[in-house]
Amino acid sequence: MAGIIQFDEFQRIELRVATVTKAEAHPNADKLVVMQIDLGGEQRQIVAGIRGYYTPEQLVGKQIVVAANLAARTMRGLESKGMLLAATTPDRSDVVLLTLDRPVPPGSTIS
Repeated sequence: MAGIIQFDEFQRIELRVATVTKAEAHPNADKLVVMQIDLGGEQRQIVAGIRGYYTPEQLVGKQIVVAANLAARTMRGLESKGMLLAATTPDRSDVVLLTLDRPVPPGSTIS
């Protein structure tokens, strides 16, 4: 478990709702999925290591929670501009995306 952070540090993370508009397997990585997401008028690409748990077809149309203000990161040659949030079981046998119980507009903030 990570150390304690102050509330103002947590507030710096911009959590937003994104709708997955396109998803495909990364061409050079067995565990990565490349997704195009809608953050409320802003389109972005994110790359996530969830291929063993979700097929690209299962992701299209899902609303997910994204850390939207992370610095871009290159993963196996493709740029990722954000990070989706997911729960991982203690034994790391399953990964479950954080989703919403009803639709909201893409770009909505998480608080």
